[in-house]
Amino acid sequence: MTAGPLTQSRAEQPLEQLAENLWRVEGDIPRMKLRRVMTIARMADGGLVVHNGITLDDHAALELLGPVRYLVVPNGWHRLDAAAYRAKYPGVKVIAPAGGRKSVEKVVPVDLTFDEFPADDVVKFEMLDGVRGQEGVMHVRSRDGLTLVFADAIFNLPARFPGLWGFVYHELMGSKPGPRVTRIGKLMLVKDKQAYRANLARLAELPDLRRVIVAHGAVGDRETLRAAMQTL
Repeated sequence: MTAGPLTQSRAEQPLEQLAENLWRVEGDIPRMKLRRVMTIARMADGGLVVHNGITLDDHAALELLGPVRYLVVPNGWHRLDAAAYRAKYPGVKVIAPAGGRKSVEKVVPVDLTFDEFPADDVVKFEMLDGVRGQEGVMHVRSRDGLTLVFADAIFNLPARFPGLWGFVYHELMGSKPGPRVTRIGKLMLVKDKQAYRANLARLAELPDLRRVIVAHGAVGDRETLRAAMQTL
């Protein structure tokens, strides 16, 4: 989890295209080894939904994809670059989960909660069960299938951090490599483990599920959800 509005993260990599209407990029977090992921989905009308916005060295590549219509602040901790995006794109509508709205509004006004988003044929939002309304999942439909986009509800770190950072993240925070609900997630996010586990189980069985994107770690698939369930 990341918190605080005072310093921005930054992405220096090019956008990675995953489908005809879906992109992903990783960015750093100031003073931390942990990285975070921004996901961009293009809606049926050509407008963009930016999930977990990260400041880019060059926003031209993003703007070539379409107009930035919505900025998703996926929980009360992932608000690092929200004010910068609102300043750069004054017409953008900010979306946040109802349970995280108060925290998000400390740095940027919230226009819509997840359940108020006008879903189209490509993008919709679903609140997660058992997490006190603090986080949901974004559904993105592409020609090759369905993508689910999470924030802190699941981590999928690809490798262990060396040295002291590794001890802090992997042992103290419980963020070991592989799909999991971290120790911090269980303490700060998950209220009802049984309800959350059942929600992940249902999502894992969606017949056209193609990929799972998380805010911290590698792209996964339905097996990522099943593995994360086992850590609850």
